[in-house]
Amino acid sequence: MRFRPSHVSLGLFAGFFLSGAFFLLAPCSARAQEGVLESQIELTARARLFPDVGPGIKAMKRDSRGRYYFLSTADHVVRIYTADNTFLGQVPRTDSGKAAIVDGADLDVDAAGRIYVADRGANAVKVYTPDGSLSLSIPAGSPTSVVALASGQIAVSGLKSRQLVAVYDPKGKLLREFGDISDLADHEDFNRFLNIGRLASDPGNHIYYAFTYYPEPTVRKYDPFGSSAYEISLHTLDVYPSAQAQRRDIARIDERSIPQPIPIVINAIGVDPQTQEVWISLGDYLMKFDKSGNRVESYRTLNTNSEDLTPSAIIIEPHRILLADDPHGIFEFARPDLPFTPPAKTK
Repeated sequence: MRFRPSHVSLGLFAGFFLSGAFFLLAPCSARAQEGVLESQIELTARARLFPDVGPGIKAMKRDSRGRYYFLSTADHVVRIYTADNTFLGQVPRTDSGKAAIVDGADLDVDAAGRIYVADRGANAVKVYTPDGSLSLSIPAGSPTSVVALASGQIAVSGLKSRQLVAVYDPKGKLLREFGDISDLADHEDFNRFLNIGRLASDPGNHIYYAFTYYPEPTVRKYDPFGSSAYEISLHTLDVYPSAQAQRRDIARIDERSIPQPIPIVINAIGVDPQTQEVWISLGDYLMKFDKSGNRVESYRTLNTNSEDLTPSAIIIEPHRILLADDPHGIFEFARPDLPFTPPAKTK
């Protein structure tokens, strides 16, 4: 028989989880790495980039013209830079009115330079023109992630959606929802919270859903219409102890109806746009999977001071990897999976 919580306990869960306080309390825990094999390859950053970007970094993206976009909770704007760290401006242009970002959780940018922000505080996905004007606001309950698909459609994940992913047309009309919610807890609100995740995409319009709190690190890949392409779900010996500990924590919180922080399992995801290889971070461990979802290699990430680095965002480029770490900033890594290519000599 399933546990039926009282109206009081449900109210406690709803008030706590849906307010967003849990996101502030939940640590970017190192539990995901507990029990991970000690033979991991160490990957040390070769440089810190964009020194103006640091505390509060939530998301980063690169557009087709080589510009970089950073979303931070420190200043509630998207800051735009060239590759050589020249500051180009911010979005929105004003921090007041409907265009203002209340509590940005994620961002993306499309080929035309439009910027998409999942604004959890405003219960909306906000779309800005390249000059920083708000062009569209799509109602979405506590959105946690957003990707702009190459087709022009917009994929969104959120805490209040009925399924994992909702897809909208360019004008904000809901087209479809897909992705089954897993049964991890008896309390409905708590269970929905445990199913939140981060989205990524590739030029083929595939949508990747990385579960933030699922005990066994899990990523689902969908085609543009919601059919499953594959699921990555790690049940290996190196993650088993942390997964079992996570399940015990979930069961204890669910039974006692007392909200407590839950350790993050997958804290970031990046997809190589050329190969469809997937990179995820578990604490300070970075794992690579091939285009079929097979695990290839694991790395322990360190910053330029050889200190543990826990990514909040990942960009995979042809000859380097960029990792964002709150509060330490943006770090550049050589691609460990590719042969070293020295810089071209200039005449």
